[in-house]
Amino acid sequence: MKEEKENIEQTYTHILKYTGIFGGVQGLNIIVGLVRNKCVAFLLGPAGMGLVALFNSVVNFVSQATNLGISFSAVRHVSELFDQGDEVRIQHFVKVVRAWSLLTALLGMLVCLVAGPLLSSQTFSWGDHTLHFMLLAPAVGLLAITGGETAILKGARRLRSLAMIQMLTVVLSLLVTIPIYAIFGEAGIVPVIVLGALITMLLTIRHSYQLYPLHLTGAKGILGEGMEMVRLGVAFVVAGIMGSGAEMLIRSFLNVQGDLDVVGLYNAGFMLTMTYAGMVFSAMETDYFPRLSAVGKDVEELNSVVNRQSEVTLLIVSPMLPILMLLLPILVPILFRSDFLPVVAMAQVILLSMYVRAVYLPIAYITLAKGDSFHYFLLEAAYDILVVVFVIVGYENWGLTGTGFAIALANICDILITYAYASIRYHLRISPMVLWILGIQLPLGIGVYILTFIDNAVLYWGMGSLLCIVSLLISGYILHQKSSLWSALIGKLKSRFSHNE
Repeated sequence: MKEEKENIEQTYTHILKYTGIFGGVQGLNIIVGLVRNKCVAFLLGPAGMGLVALFNSVVNFVSQATNLGISFSAVRHVSELFDQGDEVRIQHFVKVVRAWSLLTALLGMLVCLVAGPLLSSQTFSWGDHTLHFMLLAPAVGLLAITGGETAILKGARRLRSLAMIQMLTVVLSLLVTIPIYAIFGEAGIVPVIVLGALITMLLTIRHSYQLYPLHLTGAKGILGEGMEMVRLGVAFVVAGIMGSGAEMLIRSFLNVQGDLDVVGLYNAGFMLTMTYAGMVFSAMETDYFPRLSAVGKDVEELNSVVNRQSEVTLLIVSPMLPILMLLLPILVPILFRSDFLPVVAMAQVILLSMYVRAVYLPIAYITLAKGDSFHYFLLEAAYDILVVVFVIVGYENWGLTGTGFAIALANICDILITYAYASIRYHLRISPMVLWILGIQLPLGIGVYILTFIDNAVLYWGMGSLLCIVSLLISGYILHQKSSLWSALIGKLKSRFSHNE
């Protein structure tokens, strides 16, 4: 019993530590990103932000369609060799990754150039934007190179380098973006996207080439050695295509049925919820996924790893959601402009679905960790179809707020489908602790959401603040009880204080 308690404590501490590290980096990136978004919103307005969203969604779509999953599948292979300590094989496989990255970069650029007219006609109902899409081809190529080098750094556990790259990318992109938009306005959107991709690539290869210098010799026939890596990434690629395609379809639909202002507002709402609230989920791929992959056929261990990750993630994210929900009417004009206020109702609805998303994500990684690529694709495809259909129906009937309900409903359906599959195939069972936390925290979030309809400032802020404090205290108490991180931190502070004396 004591050993089990210590094991739980160690697991909680480990998850909290790495969630804090990567969540902190993501949080810093978001803060800098907020400044950039505020400036972009001021300089370009909703229509300009809608144009940025459309171009970015197309770049991501083409990139996902042509990168062959190298940025994902290469991580497992490099990581395995790194754990074995075989430096010669690592150096050789790095050449394989770089060769395939270069090939996918050329393929992505070619597709972007050739498909320019088609992308223009399918994305815009006005004007000819073929040249814009052709000029975005370098961004697709640069993203492919960056993906390969990032996979090398992840596999070699260079987490500090990855954190530094993320932070510098955001800062430098801000310094480049604002002057260009201030001088050229909407005409600067394409150059900004390309320059942003270039900055990210240069920063990434600087760290990657220092770790594994670039060698052009011995590359003959090297592409054939990467076929296993490519096959592993195919399902991930197809799922990514579906996801990017769904985003592009949604934004194109909103552009055609509404206008660029609607796309800009939708993108802002999506950013405020799925991106900003998702900063807690940033440790999943780097820390949780390798731990989950190491679990063999032990059903009990699988349930333990998944449920504890869900518990900690839910405890961390739960207090953030009602606080953000409460502050949105103030934050939106600060982060964007006052004419972005129509997005508040949409964002508040989506935030409610983040509770179930905290439980969903650890479950969703199981199929990838088990190499069950085909079923992973089917599950992702089901969600993409649902979200597109729901958003179309939601917008046509209830406008922008309807898209919020649509995304929330799609998230709820997604976890039900994914959990049903995991319970049948992997015998996963959600722990009573997860259900208990969800049963306490979700009603608090719903309570804050109900308060958003009350036109009484005293009741809104008074009751809303009380519910947020209760949520924070509950999560804090449980994390304190189950983790030794706080005790270790206090111990270090006392030790340092005694040393200084």
